[in-house]
This record gives sequence, structure tokens and C-alpha cells, in this order.
Amino acid sequence: MSGIYIHIPFCKQACHYCDFHFSTSLTLKSNLVQAILTEIDLRLPYLKNKNIETIYFGGGTPSLLSEKELFLILEKIYKTYNVSSHAEITLEANPDDLSIEKLKELKRLEINRLSIGLQSYNDEELIWMNRAHTAAESESSVKRSQDKGFENISIDLIYGSKFSNLANWKRTLDKTIALDVKHISSYNLTIEDKTKLGHDFKVKKELAIDDEKSSELFLEMIDRLEKNKFIHYEISNFGKESYFSNHNSNYWKGIEYIGFGPSAHSFDGVSRQWNISNNSLYIKNVNDKNESYFEKEILSESDQFNEYILTSLRTIWGIDAEVLKNKFSSEITNAFNQKINAYISKEMITLTNNQYVLTSNGKLFADKIASELFV
Repeated sequence: MSGIYIHIPFCKQACHYCDFHFSTSLTLKSNLVQAILTEIDLRLPYLKNKNIETIYFGGGTPSLLSEKELFLILEKIYKTYNVSSHAEITLEANPDDLSIEKLKELKRLEINRLSIGLQSYNDEELIWMNRAHTAAESESSVKRSQDKGFENISIDLIYGSKFSNLANWKRTLDKTIALDVKHISSYNLTIEDKTKLGHDFKVKKELAIDDEKSSELFLEMIDRLEKNKFIHYEISNFGKESYFSNHNSNYWKGIEYIGFGPSAHSFDGVSRQWNISNNSLYIKNVNDKNESYFEKEILSESDQFNEYILTSLRTIWGIDAEVLKNKFSSEITNAFNQKINAYISKEMITLTNNQYVLTSNGKLFADKIASELFV
């Protein structure tokens, strides 16, 4: 069981908080799609004939691709790989792209999961973020998608900006619950250096995000969503029963996947590979069959351990004591056992049925705890 990720590095405009690889110029779009098709052929041996259970179009804004462009990529994948008949096929979309005609196209392509980037229901905040849609478009895009037969819908929300407070966050969560979506990904706004927000922070045009306020909003979100039958299965992700993101869950479980397109990452269990974050160079080097379009790192035992701790600890499945015992050396597991007891005594981690899982309080410090468990 493996997954395929396709990075589509184009956006209508640059969100002020985003540091993902993208371009607001669409001039290379058709050339890049052709390069992705070529890369799929070049990388055939990577997954060693594994069955494909998930396909994920991320970005950027994959909903900017035409029906023909999406069809060409999917057609190539189905011709090249053994894709499961019940594969989860996700496309990230902006609300303003999801017209009735666009939704009909996606249905024809048999895309069965939408991840819609709402981010906020506040028009002032959306303008501040430099999003291309309005709050009204946020809600209507979800309802329109449901009307056209998309049941498996995830929405993205951002909290922790200067517009956030407990009262309006409760309203945001209640509005989201009322939309009857099956999955929510919600992220605390972070200030990244190479962004408009990062620049404004440096010149003191914007203030730093209040960690205490963000923690309050995070805990409110957990409480409110869990009371409405959402399962908090990963730090930033909530899904109703049977509606977790299979693709992203496989990342966290350490299952192999391959990524196509500029900046896309791949993982085969023992190495990590990532494509260059430059559209023109990616296209040229792929077409020339020049392997300089990617970099590769062989993971040491310590790297694999740290990767396992970082990803597993974020989930409801936690760190499996049996995996530690069977996969890693006694030196590494002994060091882990010495460190983990301190977090159990502080009630930040519980040990149940050989699984080390974060408590609600521990979730506030997930990254810090993971880094302190590294070797």
C-alpha cells in the first residue's frame, strides 16, 4: 500500500502567510504538466510495484488545472501503477474555483475527496491574508460541492491571527460544524521568514502571535469538535468516523509514497527524496532526464528513529513500543525509555496497550516533546 502526491505549484495570488513553493504566473502550466508525465515514467521503479491506495493533488492550487490537465496526470498514473479500485483521490481547491462546472469536471475525473482552503469566515481577515475568495464564497463552495455529490469534504481553517479571539473562534467552529463536513484541518498561524507576514513582523508592522491565546483556541477546538463526533486523530486534523485522510495518515504511519512535481517529497522507508523548488529548472532537467531535478538522503538509524517519533507522536496511534523494540537498536530504545518516563509522570504522555500517546496538555507541546526524545 503506497501513495502518490502531485505538487501543482501555481496560485492566483500569494497568501501573505504561505511559504510553500508556488508561482503566480501560469505561463509554464502546460509545460509543467508534461514534465510531471515524464517524471512519472522516469520514477517507475521507486515504489517497487506497490499498490497505490491514495492519490493527492496538493499545491499551490491544483484546482487551477483544467479538466484535460488533470485527466492527463490521472491517466498516466493509472497506466503506470496498479491503482486500487477504491483509492482515495484528493484535490486541494480554493472556494472561488469550485463553480458548478468545475465540480462536474471533478466528478467526471472520479476525484472523490475535496480539501477546500476556507481558512476564515471573516472578510477582513481574508483580505489581510490576501486570499482570493470571500467569506460568502467559503460557505457556498462547500454547499455547492455537497449538492454535486461530494460527501468526503475537508476544510482548512487558520487560527491565531490578530483577528482571533475565543468568541469569534467559537462562532467559526459552530459554523463549520453546521456545514456538516466530514474532516477539518486547522493550523495555528505561524510567521515564516520568506513571506509578506514575515517581513511585516520584522519591520514591526505586525505583532508576534500570542502563544497563550493560541493554546486557548486550540483546546477550545478540541473540546468543541470532539463533542460533535469529530475524532482528533492528529494534532491539526479532525475527522468523523471513517473520514480520516488516508493519504496523510500514511505519512504519519511511515508508509511509502512518491511525489511528483517541483518541491514534491518521496519516502521509501530508507531514504527521503525531494524535487527542486524551481519550475523552470524542474521542467528542463526532467525533460533532459537529468537527475539533478532532485536531491536524495539515505536515512541513518537515528534519522529513521527521529522521523518515527516526530510523526507518530502527533497521532492517536502514538509511538508503538513494539515498533521501537523490533526496528531500533537497544541503545536507542534504552535512551528513549529513560526520557519518556518524565513525560508520563508529568501527565503529558500516557502509556496504554504499549502505545505512547500525548494527553491534551501534551498536545500543546508536541514538537518540543518530540525534539527532546530525538537521538
